[in-house]
Amino acid sequence: MTAARVLLFGASGFVGHQVAEVLARDPRVGVLTRAGRGEVRDGWVRHDLVAAGPGELGWLLRHVRPDVVINCTGKLAGTTTELVEANVRVTARLLDAVQSEAPAARLVVLGSAGEYGTVPHGQPVAEDDPQQPVADYGVTKLASTQLVRAAAAAERVDAVALRVFNPIGPGLPVENLLGRAAERMRAAIARDEDAIRLGPLGAYRDFVDVRDVATAITAAALAGQVKEPVLNVGSGVAVKARDVVGMLAEEAGFTGRVLEAAPAPARSSAVDWIAADVSRIQRTLGWAPTLDLRESVRASWAA
Repeated sequence: MTAARVLLFGASGFVGHQVAEVLARDPRVGVLTRAGRGEVRDGWVRHDLVAAGPGELGWLLRHVRPDVVINCTGKLAGTTTELVEANVRVTARLLDAVQSEAPAARLVVLGSAGEYGTVPHGQPVAEDDPQQPVADYGVTKLASTQLVRAAAAAERVDAVALRVFNPIGPGLPVENLLGRAAERMRAAIARDEDAIRLGPLGAYRDFVDVRDVATAITAAALAGQVKEPVLNVGSGVAVKARDVVGMLAEEAGFTGRVLEAAPAPARSSAVDWIAADVSRIQRTLGWAPTLDLRESVRASWAA
């Protein structure tokens, strides 16, 4: 089997960095080209999927000649227009460009648990269950996934969307609940303060280690065939956010109060329970998470 040429967008981001690390160690990868908005260095190209035109993207695909294209970019918050640009239009551009310039390549894009919206309490959600997102973020991620599903069904592009649940672990950004909690605990410890403010923490979420997410993305990218165009990536377990923040406080040595007094993020405030049914990705790719929650929380604080 010929070693694959992989083009990875968002390689410097929270998820993309971990994907790059896994791909770099995988013997099935021959050439890994990382794309980002920063300075160009060995093995990297500069490309902004939102700002660049379709001509630039087409040129890049012709230049790299990838067997696999992975998009780890996206936007969690912003105006409706910004979310559509980053989460929907980018996917549309990639589908068109891959079909035109790299028709034999596989395209992997990232979806979100936010596509499901509210789900029955206690019942892990499967890929074909109803999708009723409650905010613009989930709406745009669902639109992206539906574009992938349609392209795959029409055999225009060999494409797959991975619905990633709540990733945590090294490099966690502040847009994420646990990243926000870590930032505020660090500040409180530095200032000798005895309390931090977060939003409500009573909801249950499916927390999955970003390093496990990276292995799922790599599995989807390099598999000989992916028969399902939409796959959940999660731990399969719902945990109360308050308990996970408590674990973080233990790792941080923060003994102050956690005040649940800030507004909840609009993208998830209406969802009080969610967990992924991961049986499809286990059947399709043989993937399952390997890192436990405590290790993920420890890595979230240490990094």
